[in-house]
Amino acid sequence: MPLASSLLALLDDIATLLDDVSVMSKVAARKTAGVLGDDLALNAQQVTGVRAERELPVVWAVAKGSFRNKFILVPGALLISAFIPWLVTPLLMLGGAFLCYEGFEKLAHRFLHDDTEKRAEKLAALADPATDMVAFERTKIRGAVRTDFILSAEIIAITLGTVAAATFTTQVLVLSTIALAVTVGVYGLVAGIVKIDDAGLALTERDSAALQKLGHGLLWLAPWLMKTLSVVGTAAMFMVGGGILTHGYHALGHWIENTAEHTLDLPWIGSVLGGLLPTLMSAAVGVVAGAVIFGVVTLGSRLFGRSTEHPG
Repeated sequence: MPLASSLLALLDDIATLLDDVSVMSKVAARKTAGVLGDDLALNAQQVTGVRAERELPVVWAVAKGSFRNKFILVPGALLISAFIPWLVTPLLMLGGAFLCYEGFEKLAHRFLHDDTEKRAEKLAALADPATDMVAFERTKIRGAVRTDFILSAEIIAITLGTVAAATFTTQVLVLSTIALAVTVGVYGLVAGIVKIDDAGLALTERDSAALQKLGHGLLWLAPWLMKTLSVVGTAAMFMVGGGILTHGYHALGHWIENTAEHTLDLPWIGSVLGGLLPTLMSAAVGVVAGAVIFGVVTLGSRLFGRSTEHPG
């Protein structure tokens, strides 16, 4: 009987632990949604431009680099949580600020820079038989892995903030779960996205009229999907980054919560808009924070002669 009781108690503890891990992993996944959208869009863009038959090998090479990044970041996050836990909140705030800056940098780059000439030069280089495609691929992979490290650090920092008060075992399991799921999920989707146009082209060559229409639909969808991912990812970065900043700066977070509660009493607001108001206000904070940081970085780059372009 004592052995049976001990076994049942152990199974109950394991079930409770797994339940905690599941709940916290879901919370962390929601909080990192903005970074995941940007990670997906950026990496899909990073591997475009290589030859069709080399797209999946390049995605796999970047995915392996992403796994190496996680093997560095997850133990580092656990060490911080174990020995200097007070550093978690400042790191989260830095991560949130960087998200806001990165989102605003994207907007500024989109509206202030014309990439037409740069894209034309890139296409001409790819069409040139003298271009060293092996070196080109390596450059692509290094750039994508470097970008992945930055975005992965943000994801791990946000996840660490979610499990900061949990036991060490729970922290290990949640961080490992998120790191594995993010890497497999993102690069699995990237592999699918970069092959949509190839799948569409293959279907247009089939005899079936229905399959040909489906193929043309996929060819139409591919560029729009990339644009949509970029827009949604940028918007989510302001929401997530602004939310991190408002929760870290308690006075501002309380003000947003109180304002949202008061607006629910207004007849023209409605429960749906009232429920979205905290997120929209956090996004507005993210835009303002991103604009301020972008202004400071731009001024510093002009003083010291450095570029503010995105690392990817």
